[in-house]
Amino acid sequence: MDIMAEEDIYTKDGTVTIRGDPADKMKTGNWKACRFILGNGGCEMLAYYGMGANLVNYLKIRLNQGSVASSNNVTKWSGTCYITPLIGAFLADSFLGRHWTIAIFSVVCVLGMTLLTLSASVPGLKPSCENDKCHPSTSQTAACFVALYLIALGTGGIKPCVSSFGADQFDEMDEAERKKKSSFFNWFFLSINIGAFIASSVLVWIQMNVGWGWGFGIPAVALAIAIVCFFSGTRLYRIQKPGGSPLTRIAQVIVASFRKMNVEVPANKTHLHETADAECTIKGSRKLEHTDELQFFDKAAVKIPTDNIKGNTDPWRLCTVTRVEELKSIVRLLPVWASGIVFSTVYSQMSTMFVLQGNTLDQHMGPHFKIPSASLSLFNTLSAIFWAPVYDRVIVPYARKYTGKERGFTQLQRMGIGLVISIFAMVVAGVLEVIRLAIVKRNNHYDLEYIPMSIFWQVPQYFLVGCAEVFTFVGQLEFFYDQAPDAMRSLCSALSLTNVALGNYLSTLFVTIVTKVTTQNGKLGWIPDNLNRGHLDYFYWLLAILSLINFLVYLWIAKRYTYKKATGVAH
Repeated sequence: MDIMAEEDIYTKDGTVTIRGDPADKMKTGNWKACRFILGNGGCEMLAYYGMGANLVNYLKIRLNQGSVASSNNVTKWSGTCYITPLIGAFLADSFLGRHWTIAIFSVVCVLGMTLLTLSASVPGLKPSCENDKCHPSTSQTAACFVALYLIALGTGGIKPCVSSFGADQFDEMDEAERKKKSSFFNWFFLSINIGAFIASSVLVWIQMNVGWGWGFGIPAVALAIAIVCFFSGTRLYRIQKPGGSPLTRIAQVIVASFRKMNVEVPANKTHLHETADAECTIKGSRKLEHTDELQFFDKAAVKIPTDNIKGNTDPWRLCTVTRVEELKSIVRLLPVWASGIVFSTVYSQMSTMFVLQGNTLDQHMGPHFKIPSASLSLFNTLSAIFWAPVYDRVIVPYARKYTGKERGFTQLQRMGIGLVISIFAMVVAGVLEVIRLAIVKRNNHYDLEYIPMSIFWQVPQYFLVGCAEVFTFVGQLEFFYDQAPDAMRSLCSALSLTNVALGNYLSTLFVTIVTKVTTQNGKLGWIPDNLNRGHLDYFYWLLAILSLINFLVYLWIAKRYTYKKATGVAH
């Protein structure tokens, strides 16, 4: 009885305290630790969006860049912010652990935010402006971009680790805590959207009406508060031990498989190599059961006499079933990951084309107040804030009655619903542009800066993208955490973020190709600096068609996906 009681005191997923002791279920983790992580996520997102939501206008106004150049620079920078997580994730899973990775990279991010604030406010660093025209020097432009890419590096250690670190606070081997973990992703998404809401409303207004120095300085302070909030909960955290380089383990399986190309895999899979005890040899990881797909890699676990060198097993010649299944899990995730790239391209339009479209509309709220076009993204955030708790508290219990599934929908079904909603978002944006251009043509408003049409007609497209986010992005967070091998969770979270990066890069590529093709023979093209003489609606139709094709491919992928099966206890 005492032994059973002892076992119930500590977590079974291998997590430890900051001091390295086994994590006590009553004293660590759960929601009491998550409140600090949720607070950190909210402040960090306030800082990120407070600086990024209106960046396209900063580049146009202060750095004197055109519509295409500013849009492409924003998508390239934003894309980089979602590529650098691969660096942070690798360090977290291999050496530092998620806790210290978040701490170290947060400091780098604060340094970048501070430099950006100085470049927008200190004479000599900020561009000189007269008569609403700015004249940035090469060094001033360089200072701005050094700051931006320092921020991109800093976010690389925060983004892939914060949500995974929060999920680590719930023991996956405990049924009651496992249910709470699914809710955590919804509430995490809610917290970061509250931060984004403040950023896209208050901070964007400050940037456009008070000054860019204040507009960038406040996000820098918010990030400093995020760091303080994060460290405040240190004694309560459950920490997953880093399991060594996941890339090395992947390489070992691939090399061992090719070395045994001519070896036949036994029909009885219990003959494949695996450790005898219940614990996994990889730190912080559980064993994985064998699956029948991708059987070529099973060759790495087939035992032959030459595998042992001086009595020791060479991991470059013989791998355990768990190591083979780690690689299989990653390979199975890749098609699902790739299907999110087009969705991320749609999402990136909120910080580029939606803003440029809004710049042409009447931004007045009453006779004296003007709402900046970038602030319309607050309706995307409000939509996400609305749908996140509704999904968790209303949709999931309702769906559970009909599907019998613990989470209401499978993660793949949830993501698919979001992809469908994103198609409608592009259709709505395209219809609005058709109506806007009709007004321009009917009234000969081609050279009018603001046409007589309220900017609030953009609200539906922002609202639909926000709704799609709750289904697709939160579904991705949960799916990539859940389906990742235990010792590769940061890396897989980073992988899910890279499709946001590739979505931004794909948007940049589309804009570049569309501009090049449609401006031939002296034509203005679809996206000229004066959108009243362009055809932005054609660009939205292009994205809607691509999104539909992407959804059909996704259905084919999801139908054939095999979920991972973990067993045993973590070491």
